[in-house]
Amino acid sequence: MEVQDFFPIWAQLTPQQQRVLTQSTAQRSVPKGTVLAGSSTECTGLLLVRSGQLRAFILSDEGREITLYRLFERDICLFSASCMLRSMQFEIMIAAEKDTELFVIPADVYQSVAKESAPAANFTTEIMATRFSEVMWLMEQIMWKSFDRRLARFLLDECALEESTVLHLTHETIANHMGTAREVVTRMLRYFQSEGLVRLSRGVVEITNTQKLNELAS
Repeated sequence: MEVQDFFPIWAQLTPQQQRVLTQSTAQRSVPKGTVLAGSSTECTGLLLVRSGQLRAFILSDEGREITLYRLFERDICLFSASCMLRSMQFEIMIAAEKDTELFVIPADVYQSVAKESAPAANFTTEIMATRFSEVMWLMEQIMWKSFDRRLARFLLDECALEESTVLHLTHETIANHMGTAREVVTRMLRYFQSEGLVRLSRGVVEITNTQKLNELAS
């Protein structure tokens, strides 16, 4: 996979713009758990995910996390180039959920190309709009859905992502994804277990009744 594979507008860039992006791009391998963007990092640049999985989340003043969205193979992360987004009033953290291979384009390089190229600028706007839609969907879930339904949907999404009904997740990890306290997650998971939806063991949540979980989630 090459840099041009991430940009459907590549053919609309000039040869010079293509060279600038290609020559400035660096490859990076990051192990699971690495924080790529956030309060203790500089403006990282545009991240292009070649393989692996990234997580974008925000952190409250009290230290509580909530996952905004995830990034997979062929996804582009703009929020890691926060210095391009002068009007953004909140900080988004980016961390590797799995061992990940990346291309990194310096923010100033990409910004210069986007200023010169209308197709690149429009493509950037499309990415931003997609991420904004994902965040708005999350806010709707938080505001209008009860926690049991949100947790059911989260577990089902994790099953689809991992292609397994056995999830190696701690209650703390789930709480961080969902922006709540670990005790809240523990109580609800124990309720799910009493209803025969899941089986709990240390660091593991096993889905035992996918159909009922689906009914609850929907």
